[in-house]
Amino acid sequence: MKGRTWHTVVALVAGVTISLSACAGDQGTDTDSFTVGLLLPSRFIPRWEQSDKPLIEQHVKKLCPRCTTKYANAENDASTQRQQMVSMITNGAKVIILDTADTKALRSSIQEARNEGVPVVAYDRLAEGPVSAYVSFDGVKVGRLQGQALLTAMGDTAGQKNIVMMNGDPTSPNAPSYRKGALSVLEGRTKIARSYDIQGWNTMNAHADMVGAIAALGPDRIGGVLAANDSIAEGVISALKGAGVRKLPPVTGQDADLDAVQRIVKGEQYMTVYKPFASEAATAAAMAVALGRGEDLGDIATTTTDSPTTQRIPSVLLTPTAVTAATIGRTLVKDGVYTVDQICTPDLRPACDKIGLTR
Repeated sequence: MKGRTWHTVVALVAGVTISLSACAGDQGTDTDSFTVGLLLPSRFIPRWEQSDKPLIEQHVKKLCPRCTTKYANAENDASTQRQQMVSMITNGAKVIILDTADTKALRSSIQEARNEGVPVVAYDRLAEGPVSAYVSFDGVKVGRLQGQALLTAMGDTAGQKNIVMMNGDPTSPNAPSYRKGALSVLEGRTKIARSYDIQGWNTMNAHADMVGAIAALGPDRIGGVLAANDSIAEGVISALKGAGVRKLPPVTGQDADLDAVQRIVKGEQYMTVYKPFASEAATAAAMAVALGRGEDLGDIATTTTDSPTTQRIPSVLLTPTAVTAATIGRTLVKDGVYTVDQICTPDLRPACDKIGLTR
């Protein structure tokens, strides 16, 4: 995410049930020296390289000063990520943090890592196979926040309006949870006229599908759009504007990308879901360092999760927060994710003043 001032968000980590001093182990463990592999799925979503990567590297170094983090990006290609896994193992990674490009396709690679004694921490998306730990956000709650926000924005007429659901990538294990949460709020309260699964969470794919929805329903007969994340929301909004829609319907999002926050300020996007990535990254780093040292995760994991292949995976599921124009200041700015100056560029200053977003 462009412009994040992550050095100011370390306070967020205090909200996670982790004792970093406990994770550091007994005196003398700072002499540890091993490699933590970090594999992220794509560059389509800005947060991966602009937020998660530097945060994880920072926290690994804090917990284990002599440890090294080796990084690779799969560019949304599962076969590339499988090769990266092999390379990490071959080159001596002692533990791997994996945000999988394809949960099923990486199953055999995770099994190979287990066979070589390399534990895998599933990051943000729950991979299949014998992962040793998992950290993410409550995906069902993310969907509920989006669905409820959409109903709120549509008001008393929600039951008479068409909405379009622009769901996440069907290969992502998180996408069904987001959809389930949204449907738990929306079904029976509004009309879901069209529903699409957006490959790769890609803005261009979202734009193309939204053009199809507009052609089928009419540009003025769409009362709201449930967009699973901010990249999808960007494509949706560009399609609506391209169709000449002047009064945009409410559009949801997720990830609190800076561009999305600025769209919210301008009134183009109704909301996003903020997930405190500093806490997620700190948790992943703590899990990885503990596993690399052969330690138990009892002081870190707060629950367990079952995947289609593995039961009772030690897990931490963090809490997301809805953000609208009215709450940017007391969420994203307060937590140091962005400064007011980063959000309120000169051309947005009048809009920021209008919603009370001031220095």
